[in-house]
Order: sequence, then C-alpha cells, then structure tokens
Amino acid sequence: MTKKDSECVERVRKYLEQQNRPYSVNDIFLNLHKELGKTAVQKALDQLTAEGSVHEKTYGKQKVYVFSQEQFPPLDEKQLKEMDSQVAELTTSLREKERQLGEAETHLKALTATPTTQEAQDRVEKTEEEVCRLQQKLNDLTENRVLVSKEEQDSVRKESEGMTRQWRKRRRLALDMLDAILEGYPHPKVHLYEEIGVETDQDAGVVLPKA
Repeated sequence: MTKKDSECVERVRKYLEQQNRPYSVNDIFLNLHKELGKTAVQKALDQLTAEGSVHEKTYGKQKVYVFSQEQFPPLDEKQLKEMDSQVAELTTSLREKERQLGEAETHLKALTATPTTQEAQDRVEKTEEEVCRLQQKLNDLTENRVLVSKEEQDSVRKESEGMTRQWRKRRRLALDMLDAILEGYPHPKVHLYEEIGVETDQDAGVVLPKA
C-alpha cells in the first residue's frame, strides 16, 4: 500500500469515527469536499471493513458504512446518567430559545405593522384638521339665525351626524395608533404627544358630541 493510500484510509477512518453515523460512499466523498477520489474512498472502506474497523450494511441497492462501536471505550452507568442529564438540559435550553424566538418574531411583526412616528403624526394632524373644520362648520350652523326649512334642517342634521361619526371614527383610529406606539415607547403619553406635536380635543378646545 502506498503512502497516499494509507493516508486516504486513515482520513476515512477518522471521519467515520468522529461522525459516528452511517454514510454511503457518495456521502463520504461529498462530505470530504471531493478531496479524495470516490474510487479511493471505496478502496479505503473496503480495507477498513476487512480490518473490522468499519461495518458494512446493505439497504436495497445501497451500501452504508459505520464505525465499529466495539472500538469505543465502554461507558459506565455514571457517564450515561451524566449524558442523559446533559441531553435533558440542552433540550430544555432549546425549548426556551425557541420560545424566545417565537416572542421576538411576534414582537417584530407587531412593530412592522405599527405605523412610524411620522405616519402617525401625519394622520393625527389630518384628523385634527378635519375635527376643527367640522367644529367650525357646526359653530357657523349654530350661530346662523336665518330661518331654514325643515328639509334643510334635516339635511344639515344628517350631514352633521355623519361628520360626527367620521370624527369619532378617526379620533378612535388616531388614539389606537398612538396606543400602539406607546406600547414600545419608553416615556409617558404626554411626552409622546409633545414630541410628535399631537393636539388633543382639549388642546383644540373642542368636545366630541355625544352619540
């Protein structure tokens, strides 16, 4: 046997010993990054099998090779219990990491769905502008002393009720967005309102009509 053949045999033997799991010739050839020829790998396996270092098993048309377990030192009961304990600890740790990962993914999705501070500020500003416009229109209608017909009064009342519903809806939307931002905001609500310039109904001197 040449030196190159001996090195090939030793490398295949060490690989099977370190991995300690069954592999086919092609698996070993690929896992060793094709640094050894497939024919050389097969010859090495044949020799290791003949020596008893490796066991060969046939599954259908495919042969697999596994390092002989007899070559490993026997484990005593204490070692086995220690290994079982380590496996249990690692399993518990893995489950905890998976739980943390799930929470992080959920939090990330929530943050992704939450509007940015600028988007929330723009929506709040538009809502406040609409509220002021509706309030001014309501004030103008209230102060108007010109007699109007019942039909006109009904039309105005209907429009006012519709606008009020929109006001209430958009106000609730703005508050929901702000509450979503506050879940991850490190300061009190007042601080957030001041930072993004939110003007509340109270600040604007308006009161949402009762339903």
